[in-house]
Amino acid sequence: MNKELKRVSIVVLLMFIALFTSSSIIQVVAVDGLVANDRNTRTLYASFSAERGPILVDGQPIAYSVPSEDEFSYLRTYANGVLYAPVTGYFTLNQGSAGVEGALNDYLSGNSNAQFLDQLNSILTGKDPTGAAVELTIDGAVQQAAWDALGNNTGAVVALNPKTGEIIAMVSKTSYDPNILASHDIPSVIENYNALLADPTDPLFNRTIGGDLYPPGSVFKLVVTAAALESGQFTPESEFPNPGSLQLPLSSNTITNSEGGSCGGTSTVTIATALRLSCNIPFAQLGVALGERAIRETAESFGFGSSFEVPMTTTASQYPGNGGDEAQLMLSSFGQANVRVTPLQIAMVSAAIANSGAVMEPTLIDSVLAPDLTVLEEFQPVVYDTPMSSATAATLTQMMVNGVTSGAASNARISGVEVAGKTGTAENGSGEPYTLWFTGFAPANDPEVAIAVVVENGGGLGQGAFGNTVAAPIAKKVLEAVLNR
Repeated sequence: MNKELKRVSIVVLLMFIALFTSSSIIQVVAVDGLVANDRNTRTLYASFSAERGPILVDGQPIAYSVPSEDEFSYLRTYANGVLYAPVTGYFTLNQGSAGVEGALNDYLSGNSNAQFLDQLNSILTGKDPTGAAVELTIDGAVQQAAWDALGNNTGAVVALNPKTGEIIAMVSKTSYDPNILASHDIPSVIENYNALLADPTDPLFNRTIGGDLYPPGSVFKLVVTAAALESGQFTPESEFPNPGSLQLPLSSNTITNSEGGSCGGTSTVTIATALRLSCNIPFAQLGVALGERAIRETAESFGFGSSFEVPMTTTASQYPGNGGDEAQLMLSSFGQANVRVTPLQIAMVSAAIANSGAVMEPTLIDSVLAPDLTVLEEFQPVVYDTPMSSATAATLTQMMVNGVTSGAASNARISGVEVAGKTGTAENGSGEPYTLWFTGFAPANDPEVAIAVVVENGGGLGQGAFGNTVAAPIAKKVLEAVLNR
């Protein structure tokens, strides 16, 4: 009898331990994930009955909650929603959330661990908790300038402070109005959401950090040049053969320079001149001389292969291995083959050059403030990696300045200001429109802003446009907006 009782007691004890453990995991370890889960309808409906915290730009709300006369207490509202949609994202009753709304939902809804005392006070007083305010790093004037400069083009602009990683402009076109997803009319929200999903221009994509990644074309030459200078084997004056065309190894295909000639008209060309004039063939040969490993390691130190929380999770840019295929290595050395990037990653490359070789982790969040103005979270600059020495960065800066003053990036010139820049014109397949790029920073001697601009579909000109004719003028307007603040 005692044995049976002992066995039953052990089973009961084990069951108690299992129950205690599972409840502890749910209430302590997994609570944040459960609260943030889009499928948690209890939390979601409760969040519509509380005043959600605002998202602020320059201290002014661009997303905020207003009283509602229906069964829910508040309605989410977006000021200038189309302009800021890639940043704020949306917050819906039944289609989840995106952007800052989704990434910082725990703060905005007042359910974060840091707001525990506020939650406790709401229980004691019977009042619904109020969410925290999120102040963004976005500069409203620069954001508007980037939107206006991009015009009717499909593409993206991202600008950041190279010294801190703070994102001051994030524009993606096409865009959408998140107000149409904030309605409490569920059938209407579903209809609008499905229409956005079906839109062939993909307005729900934030092109600056994700969506379909882009071939970088010649802006990737900055990564290859950094790798070459850091290797110690090459200087800006190192020379390479400069033919008008070059047949790829084990292939009948040939590569050419953008203008179809020998890029400067000389039989050999230096790395400095090849970067200034954006010559493809010398860079293809430089890539082979460097080797895949050196380029990949440098690319990864810039951030390739990594995702960042800005706070939305970015899609990792790709420099894939070529498996010993020399032809693919040559193509990838001027940003073709299977190299794919986000505009944010390209802006980070320029920012590292501007910041004496150090890449800062990018962020949209300046601070998070409780309703009583207590700081719950405050931005602190963080170095991600240092892909190059300050000496290499200074050398690359001068090479990029030369590209603007007397090279392939001339349309980014600003009177009285030294601009460092690099253009790109990436191919997308036979007969397909080009993807057009500009990246750079200004002022070159004491950079305030680093930028990347990408324009899809050849800017409406098919294969008749170049990065310098379409993307560089867009970047110039944004740089001027920053410098004229």
